[in-house]
Amino acid sequence: MQTLATQDYIVFFLYFVIIVGYGLWIYNRKKKAVSDSKDYFLAEGSLTWWAIGASLIASNISAEQFIGMSGSGFKMGLAIATYEWMSALTLVIVAVFFIPVYLKNKIFTMPQYLNQRYNGQVAMIMAVFWLLLYVLVNLTSILYLGALAISSISGLNLTLCMVFLAVFAVMITLGGMKVIGFTDVIQVFFLILGGLVTTYLALDLVAVEFGSTGVINGFNLMKDNAADHFHMIFDKTNPNYMDLPGLSVLIGGMLIINLNYWGCNQYITQRALGADIKTARSGILFAAFLKLLMPVIVVIPGIAAYVLYQNGHFQTEMLQDGTLNPDRAYPTLLNLLPTGLKGLSFAALTAAIVASLAGKANSIATIFTLDVYKKKSMKMPMRKNWSALENRLS
Repeated sequence: MQTLATQDYIVFFLYFVIIVGYGLWIYNRKKKAVSDSKDYFLAEGSLTWWAIGASLIASNISAEQFIGMSGSGFKMGLAIATYEWMSALTLVIVAVFFIPVYLKNKIFTMPQYLNQRYNGQVAMIMAVFWLLLYVLVNLTSILYLGALAISSISGLNLTLCMVFLAVFAVMITLGGMKVIGFTDVIQVFFLILGGLVTTYLALDLVAVEFGSTGVINGFNLMKDNAADHFHMIFDKTNPNYMDLPGLSVLIGGMLIINLNYWGCNQYITQRALGADIKTARSGILFAAFLKLLMPVIVVIPGIAAYVLYQNGHFQTEMLQDGTLNPDRAYPTLLNLLPTGLKGLSFAALTAAIVASLAGKANSIATIFTLDVYKKKSMKMPMRKNWSALENRLS
């Protein structure tokens, strides 16, 4: 099993100190008398446009993008990048049409919007539904898959990785949205830097494999030797057609899913709901720009791993239980990084996972507090007064 060297652990420890130290500095610098819980959950007026944009990306990118999308790049190629590029288009739509409606009506949670649009019963049903979905599905899957990813790279025990990720995320979550938003800027920096380092290594390996040097030559050689992996639209004869069925998946289901995820998801929209319209829009558009870069970080390495595999490399590393597993492409590449750089990429992967965990935990707390607990607690005095009146009348 692969393990990290001492230098890698030093790099990762420095990352940990930077994130926690910066979070404490932001918390103390922006700490003030809080009149209500909205300041804690939404950081009203505190987040800048670049913090909102970075936080959106940090919350969205996690182990499933690094591991799963790289695996899809290995299997089907650049076509999987349509998920990322369609997200960028959707974010523009959200910035132009969705956010102004939310801010105009002073919407702080998605159940609150449903309450205004329909009634309190619909809002409560959806609040409970989202809580169950976030806790039982999203939070647990991010924690498990994230721990599985870093365990496969570091060689550490899976349970230990899960405990570490949970504690790390809790430390950030306790500071509220202000701390989450601004620490996500550092998280995204590590995420992009570590991801680009891995992409550089992958393209350079392809170049060396064919007797050349340089990432540009590596990319051109990759296109020449895996031309079928650069088709953006599949026809019905393509073996991956059922995964991405042509234009219909773009115009139909993918657009609807993206509008729901980026425009109606508390986990995502919460970052912009505490800002003014100009700041919120700028932050969302900045996130759309960053989304355009994601395929370079997560898809290109997968295609490079495919080219190398076709030329006789990674024949053992890509196997799981005796069969080819495309999801092992990214961890395999990470294990080839030089000492120190491997720690940086390990920190980038951890940053993506922790940011997603912290954001999800904050959204869970927000919905529970504002849409369930407060509404129920507000009704309790009324019930007590009604009972007292009934006793007097009797």
